[in-house]
Amino acid sequence: MILLEVKNLSKVYTTQLGFNKVEALADVSFSVNEGEYIAIMGESGSGKTTLLNILATIDKATTGSVQLKKQDVSKIKSKHLAEFRRNNLGFVFQDFNLLDTLSIEDNIFLPLVLAGMEYSQMEKRLLPLVRMLGIEEILKKYPYEVSGGQKQRTAVARALITNPDLVLADEPTGALDSKASEDLLQIFEDVNASGQTILMVTHSIKAAAHANRVLFIKDGTIFNQIYRGHESDEAMYKKISDTLTLLQTGDAIYEVS
Repeated sequence: MILLEVKNLSKVYTTQLGFNKVEALADVSFSVNEGEYIAIMGESGSGKTTLLNILATIDKATTGSVQLKKQDVSKIKSKHLAEFRRNNLGFVFQDFNLLDTLSIEDNIFLPLVLAGMEYSQMEKRLLPLVRMLGIEEILKKYPYEVSGGQKQRTAVARALITNPDLVLADEPTGALDSKASEDLLQIFEDVNASGQTILMVTHSIKAAAHANRVLFIKDGTIFNQIYRGHESDEAMYKKISDTLTLLQTGDAIYEVS
C-alpha cells in the first residue's frame, strides 16, 4: 500500500531581487510503500536535502505535490503543520538535535509532552523502546554526559515514540564512528523489520547498502534507482558504488531490479 506519493515535484529558488533563479528539483516523482526502507543519495547540491525538507513540510515545492496517506501536505495550514509533523513524522538528524537542559528521558518524551499525553501513557511507550535501543541505563543522564552513539539512539527513540507513519533520517551516521554507525544501521534494519517506513538521506554507501531501495538524485532529478531484492549488503554496496560512478560520469540512465 502506498504511504507517500511524490508527483512532478519542482523547487525553484529566486534571489531577493528576482534576477537569478536556481532550480533545485525538477519534475521528481516516486512513491513509497508502507514498510519500505529507502535511501536517497546524490552529490552535494544535487537536491536531496531540498527534497527531504519538502517531505518534512519544512519547505514548500514550487510545483507538484506530496501526499502522505493521500493527504496533500502543501494544503495543510501553517498553524497545523507542527501538529501534522508530530502525529505523522519522526525525525533523526546528523547532529542529534537534543536539548542539553533536558535529561535523555525528557528529550525522548518531548514530542509526547507537546501533544499533551499523560505521563502514564508516555511511560508505557518508553520502556520497550529504550530497552530495544539499549539506552535504558542512561535515561537520567544528560546529552553532554553520553557518547555520540547514545545520543543518536536517543534521537531514534524520540523519533519512534510517537509511532510515526514515516521516519525521515538526514545523514544519521554522519557524526558517528564506525562502530556506532554499524550499531545504528542495525537498529534501523530491526525497526524497519517491525514495519516502520524509513526514508534516509545519506552520503554513505555503507549506510545506503542497508536499505531495500536506493534513489539517486542528480541535478534535481531522479537519475536512477536500484532495488535490493535478495542481494546481500555486500552485493548492494557494489550496485550502489557502480551507480554512483555512472552518476559522476553522466552515462546513460539504467535501472537495476
